[in-house]
Amino acid sequence: MKPIYDHFLFGGDWNPEQWPEETWEHDIEMLEDAYINEVTINVFSWALLQPAEDRYDFTMLDNIVALLVKHDFNIVMATGTAALPGWMVRLHPEVIRTEQSGTRHVFGGRHNFCPTSPYFREVSRALAAHVAERYTGTPGLVNWHVCNEYGGGGGLCYCDQCAAAFREWLKAKYGTVEALNQAWCANFWSHTITDWADVVPPVNYGDGISDAKCVVSGLQMDYRRFQSQAQLACYVNERDAIREYDAATPITTNLMGTFKDLDYFEWAKEMDVVSWDNYPGMDTLPSFTAMCHDLMRGIGGNKPFMLMEQTPNQQNWFPFCKVKRPGEVRKLSWQAVAHGADTVQFFQMKQSIGGCERFHGAVIAHDGTEDSRVFKETAALGDELARIGKRIMGSEIHAKVAIMFDWQSYWSLEGCVGPTTGFSYPNEVHRFYRALWRRNVPVDMIESTMPLNELKKYDLVIAPALITVLPGVAETLEAYVSDGGNFVTGYMAGIHDEHDLVVPGGYPGKLRKLMGVWIEEIDALAPSETIEVHGDMVDAKGEIVASIIHREGARRLATYGGSEFYAGHSALTVNDFGSGKAYFVGTPLDETGMNAFMAPIVSELGLGPIDTPEDVSLSVRYADDGTRYAFLINNGNADRRLCVGELNGGEELLSGARIDDLIELGPYGVNVIKL
Repeated sequence: MKPIYDHFLFGGDWNPEQWPEETWEHDIEMLEDAYINEVTINVFSWALLQPAEDRYDFTMLDNIVALLVKHDFNIVMATGTAALPGWMVRLHPEVIRTEQSGTRHVFGGRHNFCPTSPYFREVSRALAAHVAERYTGTPGLVNWHVCNEYGGGGGLCYCDQCAAAFREWLKAKYGTVEALNQAWCANFWSHTITDWADVVPPVNYGDGISDAKCVVSGLQMDYRRFQSQAQLACYVNERDAIREYDAATPITTNLMGTFKDLDYFEWAKEMDVVSWDNYPGMDTLPSFTAMCHDLMRGIGGNKPFMLMEQTPNQQNWFPFCKVKRPGEVRKLSWQAVAHGADTVQFFQMKQSIGGCERFHGAVIAHDGTEDSRVFKETAALGDELARIGKRIMGSEIHAKVAIMFDWQSYWSLEGCVGPTTGFSYPNEVHRFYRALWRRNVPVDMIESTMPLNELKKYDLVIAPALITVLPGVAETLEAYVSDGGNFVTGYMAGIHDEHDLVVPGGYPGKLRKLMGVWIEEIDALAPSETIEVHGDMVDAKGEIVASIIHREGARRLATYGGSEFYAGHSALTVNDFGSGKAYFVGTPLDETGMNAFMAPIVSELGLGPIDTPEDVSLSVRYADDGTRYAFLINNGNADRRLCVGELNGGEELLSGARIDDLIELGPYGVNVIKL
């Protein structure tokens, strides 16, 4: 497809307002030495741009922009609305967020606005409009960046404004209190609503049990939907202000992977290009990072995305902030490109001397020289991207496997009061994803409501822990499998409808006919407890829960072992449904078990697995002219030697070498191979 940019953007956040103006040009010259061609500016400048309610001052930003134009830099221009100025909170205290405890914030922090505040909507739109009017048409302006990391570091707002807006949202959705009561099963604990004024957000001095759980789960689900849409309305509000002055330049905001509070499938529909911030922790598996890239690609319709932020070294928000090992940032950058990124950007260009992010890594560190390891590695990466990045842009990933990532199930699963507190929804999605990543099988991440005509392009669809089955989804899945598709789901699936009510008639609810099983009970396992799973295809252990399965047409693939009363019951099943198959996984399998379960399915469907050593991954992007770009990445810190016959004859673009059987990858090594 046609790339969205003319250049491969390499750069990231630059905050020159934190430094004397006489240092700026030297910074830019250093960045040029590192092959950096883009900076993101004006993310946190509201107090400088609008020092008083009735006054704007663009002097400093004008000077920054003029310097960037002088040096032919690409510019990603933020609207500056990510942190409220002190005067605003003093004059309009209702503009700032209120905690679940009822405590209203005072001036400070960031991402701290109330998303339903009429005043915030008014002044943020006004600032975005002023910025757009002033800088539209600036040479090098390649993207607008609205606000920053919506919801990050903040959370939901529970103020009186949000409560009133929530009641109006509910009125529009349900129409009558009778319909609301039915949707929420509100007769539980005398929660029957007789007047809309009686609806209270899930505060922790009301029905909120925690930030995830609630006495009335339908209230919690609807409040999460409402808050996600309210935040999205703030983004759309600023986006539309920009569009009044600039009809063409792409507009985005930076997302955060598997972030819980916002339904990113809804958000991506309002964005010209998806961008996201990748900050893996010291214990984050490379397969989880790969899954996050694929999710961000997936919410955007599998188009290339922007890697808006990552750290060029350590990042400061973890309890233990290890420095990146030599080659690790290069590996992470190429991993993003391998999964669909058409930019590589960092936070940050220059390390601050103050504030809570002063120990966050930067291209220009506190020493202020080009002598640091990080600067040299950044420059080497920039050289590589300058040489071959542009030819990769616009190329796509072709997948025959799709995994559903469903924010409704995310909220519902982690909101359950029972049968266990052991579930992390992203980890359960990753449990299935990792088995495919390990075999180098490409995956698209999709929403559960994907239409049948789009679903049919996949040979295999997986829906981990799909506890919430939205209207029409079960019928679509039945049609997909009946027509020859293959479907995998399992534990906790199908239990709830869209109102977070249990579907009567036995688990897995509306999926029961398709799966050919009835789940009579769900046993919870303690954190250190496992259950044996045995069969022709798998000998493994399950954890967290065990579904007690009765087969209703499905065939047994494995059984539970051990001494529990349900030992010998089915643990894994497959149901022949029309021309396709539906697999049910009764317990969260360990890595060995999941690999063994998925292997014959991958083989039977001819999904083209390619075996590589542990920690080595292979991804392929396809260009419109038929060229394939293979990314062979060593995700570990030990040397690897391997032969991949499918790559023989290809040209390794970074070195110019021809691939002929043996490939040697150093720690965090990367090969980009043209086929």
